[in-house]
Amino acid sequence: MKIPVHCEVIEQAAREKLKERGVTIEDIAKIVYDLQLPYNSELTFEECYESADAVLLKREIQHAVLVGIELDVLAEKKQLSEPLQSLIESDEGLFGVDETIALGSVFGFGSIAVTTFGYLDKQKVGIIHELDNRKPEIHTFLDDLVASIAASAAARLAHRLRDKQENRRLEDIKKREDEELIG
Repeated sequence: MKIPVHCEVIEQAAREKLKERGVTIEDIAKIVYDLQLPYNSELTFEECYESADAVLLKREIQHAVLVGIELDVLAEKKQLSEPLQSLIESDEGLFGVDETIALGSVFGFGSIAVTTFGYLDKQKVGIIHELDNRKPEIHTFLDDLVASIAASAAARLAHRLRDKQENRRLEDIKKREDEELIG
């Protein structure tokens, strides 16, 4: 019988891979702050940081980060077979697998996360833009993964704001958020 990898090991590995590739929670929180400030004038950077950090607790996000970064690294080392090597190395516009993996990880945060991901994929703001232009490194998957984390964190905050506007109890909001972390 195979022994499953403990969730804390996976989470730590995903966080470490992001760090190794030059992405911090602060970088993601800056994007989230800029996305959500027009809708919430009382928003703090700390709330954006906490939301981005909480998104990284989801297994789907962790798995996507590990797979995507691994493919980017293998492409940098030229260890993929052709034509996959060339597709990832050139970030071929019609490839789409990078967006598909990233998009799959936003579904847990609703349609607002999906549309926000699309916006970030096209606009390439903040660290997403930096990753997309950092050469000779390859970040074909990572730029989209960061967009998915930021989109999910922004959606999480939007849902939380609505809950507060509806005067939901903090305990109820926390319970709902804890339930959203499953998976």
